[in-house]
Amino acid sequence: MGFAWGPGDILVYETLYKASGASGSGCSFIHEIRKDEDIYSPILRKLFNESHHIFVGLQTIREELPSKSKKPQFVSISKNYRSVIRACMEELQQVAGNTLATQCGNQVSILLAIELIWNLCEVLFIDAAPAGSLLLHLLDWVRLHKADVDERAREVLQSESAACYIFKITSPLLVFCICFRQMLVKQGTLQPAARSMYKQMDTLLSKMPFYNPGGTQTLTEFDVKWRHWHEEVDRCMQDNSFASNRHLEVICKILLGDEDTLLDHKELLGTWYHFLVTRLLFCHPTVKPTELHYYAQSCMTMFLDSRSVSEPLDNILLAAFEFDIHQVIKECSIALNNWWFVAHLTDLLDHCKLLQSHNLHFGSNLREFLLLEYASGLFTHHSLWQLAVDYFDHCPEFGRVYLELQIERVPLETERKALKVLRICEQRQMSEQVRSICKIMAMRALRNNRLGSALSWSIRAKDAAFATLISERFLQDYCAKGTFSDLDLIDNLGPAMLLSDRLTFLGKYREFHKLYGEKRFREAAKLLLSLMTAKIAPQSFWMTLLTDALPLLEQKEVIFTADQTYELMFCLEELTSSLNITEEDVEVTKVELLRLALARNLAQAIVKEGTVET
Repeated sequence: MGFAWGPGDILVYETLYKASGASGSGCSFIHEIRKDEDIYSPILRKLFNESHHIFVGLQTIREELPSKSKKPQFVSISKNYRSVIRACMEELQQVAGNTLATQCGNQVSILLAIELIWNLCEVLFIDAAPAGSLLLHLLDWVRLHKADVDERAREVLQSESAACYIFKITSPLLVFCICFRQMLVKQGTLQPAARSMYKQMDTLLSKMPFYNPGGTQTLTEFDVKWRHWHEEVDRCMQDNSFASNRHLEVICKILLGDEDTLLDHKELLGTWYHFLVTRLLFCHPTVKPTELHYYAQSCMTMFLDSRSVSEPLDNILLAAFEFDIHQVIKECSIALNNWWFVAHLTDLLDHCKLLQSHNLHFGSNLREFLLLEYASGLFTHHSLWQLAVDYFDHCPEFGRVYLELQIERVPLETERKALKVLRICEQRQMSEQVRSICKIMAMRALRNNRLGSALSWSIRAKDAAFATLISERFLQDYCAKGTFSDLDLIDNLGPAMLLSDRLTFLGKYREFHKLYGEKRFREAAKLLLSLMTAKIAPQSFWMTLLTDALPLLEQKEVIFTADQTYELMFCLEELTSSLNITEEDVEVTKVELLRLALARNLAQAIVKEGTVET
């Protein structure tokens, strides 16, 4: 088997090599194995885009603010992340329902698990709810992630019984039990002898106390009140008040938190963590955060079959209940198919100062490591790479190094994309990458014979050698065609023409043509002469310049002074002495014409200057 590594995928192919004794021909296919398939999902791209905005906003929260004032912001940001997850999940569910796509179904399952874990981390770590409020948050957590709660709620709320309000803060199992009771109450109207029994149960349910964090009642007062109610339910059980009705007796046992009864109704609970919250509701409503791990472990052990193996989700949730943040992140990194979840959750937890004690052995902290991995995956996508830049920007230790390496791998299919990449590099003073990108684009433009674009890119790269090469091409084109292409660019070179001598000559030579066209002959003549005497013009181009001087020498008015004419003559003789011109050469005619014109102009200039002097 052979393979080739890429930035985001691997090419795998079967080679011709065979083990001894093996036979058969090799496979002609090449397989592409993608590391992160999710970034190619159009719906999940919305998740990446929306969460990017939330991430950037989180980085703007000032460090110096006190923790108390930052906590509501962190909780709000956590809820924003969850709302984005849920929106994508609902859209995926619609697509899965319309197309029966297996891949969409798998993505929905993953997003459901992600939101479940994130919500629990929000309750335990970010919001850090105290005793009393903790159970209320866990009840909300269970209700939010139990798909059929709303349907059961509608059944209960159709009843006019005073006990129906309990649904708002209770588990799905009790909803089901109350539905039983409502059904039996209706039957009880036909059995007057049992009416008092149903009324007693309704009284017990209506007396069940619930903690209100915003009320005046303290947690201690609530605990006392709850214990008195629990004792009252227990007395009813001991008195066999509901012994004659099996359904009411089951509800009474549930209110007492009887473990055997709860486990007998596993199918209504569905999962061990629903069992945990139900057990806490009826046995330990004032549970403290530090006690959760004990109840979580025992509920998981009781609920799961001894022969069954716990799922990765079970291990992650158990680690969260044990307040082992790093184990949660580790398990999620192993179980989930991309870095999105662990990167954003870790970043948020790091801002909450919950990961300060954990650094990795190779220099970067956990937050930065996960963000770098996530952003590196985004860089393999044709459009999401732009989001990755902000993630690298907020990795102070290795972010810039990663960005410099990754930005060079972005394929520059169009000039528009190249300008985007270039702007990113320029904003971050990445001069090496700026030069590299400009050289690539300049070479591509030159290969396509787009000299203007090539010159523009080489100037931007500040590459003197390449600017010289392109300037030579411009001059060659001029010699061949007699006109310049891309006049706007050459006319507006400005200080950029100083990048190389050849570029300076190109700019000045074009300036000579403009002066000539505007009939500013004296200025044009002075500039033309300076290009040769200052050695700015390449000697190979002197004949062209001297030929350009002919119309000025033939003007009725004397343009070149005597001294200037002498200098032109010197340049012509220097040029002819360095060239091997035969008698049949076309250049001989040009030289003779130039000598004649120069001699005539010299005579006129001497006469004119002599006349002025006298």
